[in-house]
Amino acid sequence: MSVQYKDYYQSLGVPRTATPDELKKAFRKLAREFHPDVAKDKKRAEEKFKEINEAYEVLSDPAKRAKYDQLGENWKSGADFGGAGGRSPYPGQRPGRSPGAGGDAEFEFDGAGFSSFFEQMFGSRYGQPGGFGQPAEESERGQDIEGDIMVTLEEAMHGSIRDVSVRHRVGRTIKTETHHVKIPAGVTEGQKLRVAGRGEAGTSGGTAGDLYLRVRLARNPDFEVDGHNLIHEVELAPWEAVLGAEIQVPTLTGRVKIKIAPGTQNGQKLRVRGRGLPQRDGAGGDLIVVTRLALPDKISESEKQLWEQLARESKFKPRD
Repeated sequence: MSVQYKDYYQSLGVPRTATPDELKKAFRKLAREFHPDVAKDKKRAEEKFKEINEAYEVLSDPAKRAKYDQLGENWKSGADFGGAGGRSPYPGQRPGRSPGAGGDAEFEFDGAGFSSFFEQMFGSRYGQPGGFGQPAEESERGQDIEGDIMVTLEEAMHGSIRDVSVRHRVGRTIKTETHHVKIPAGVTEGQKLRVAGRGEAGTSGGTAGDLYLRVRLARNPDFEVDGHNLIHEVELAPWEAVLGAEIQVPTLTGRVKIKIAPGTQNGQKLRVRGRGLPQRDGAGGDLIVVTRLALPDKISESEKQLWEQLARESKFKPRD
């Protein structure tokens, strides 16, 4: 199965020399533009949202980005590689091969949210084969299959059902099966969803292995995730931080009002209970709002006079 190279830098519209801050800024801009909940063309937006999420998943992780950049001269834009008859981007590597008996099985996933390129480079395809220690002539449990599944925060909030297709190739035979995968509300990063009996077939009448899909939470332009808590950074004008204010902040179920106390400091954390991701016991995580002091880039002449007046009259001495 050949796999087409993905240019993640092009997906985010940044140069290969982009800094982490430039990557984050580009991702947030595109993620807001193509979020399926706000875009008019839902189908196109969903595909684009997955594409930029995958790109940011790789490029925002130093280890993954270094591995991706190592492709170097081993790729050219649009080229196919890997799988049957294709070339591996790394000498001696045959991506997607089963380490189990025979070593000749390959798998690809559709509907999991990640491209085949990502799965070959960064995904985990296989678990432990069953039947260790059994004589070869006896029945043996089939190999477990692992893959990654991209789950949006909205899905983690409410739960969903996804159709995931698995293409299984052994030699020249290709078999495709589609499975209905339940994503329960409250799933967390790295959690494995098990689809029993949908892995590799057993031998000599042995039971089939299982399919495991490892949850990778899609990046969101408004929230970072910490367990079941959501973290949102909000910018405050200087007078809002000093005098206090009532502002609105987003949650996964709509906007809520919160009070900014007078004298709020930069980086201060405010907790909105129960507005995070759900937990198995029915309780909810929290929304953690982190304040960031924002300053104007430009000011008018009258505003400048007011700032100068404040500088003369204020007794605040930040460096004393």
